[in-house]
Amino acid sequence: MKEDEKTNDFYARLEEQLKGDTKWPAPYLFKFIVPSELEKIAEIESIFDKTDAVINTRDSSKGTYTSISIKVTMESPKAVIEKYREVSTVEGVISL
Repeated sequence: MKEDEKTNDFYARLEEQLKGDTKWPAPYLFKFIVPSELEKIAEIESIFDKTDAVINTRDSSKGTYTSISIKVTMESPKAVIEKYREVSTVEGVISL
């Protein structure tokens, strides 16, 4: 299975799960890990800058990575998936 197919399958399963257990619009907590580079952190933050997002960052013990938690009200499961897809374009990002 190609990477794109796996990714699409993952997002399809996530969307179904979100549809099933949440009434939308709803608060959603995104969690990411990125290399501790200001540009990458800023890039992720900018994806959420037109929202009511509460963004928290924390550096790893060695300072190599930064975890980013973003709590934001999302309109629908599709909107959640769109944000994950946008963030996935940031080099080195890991979505949790």
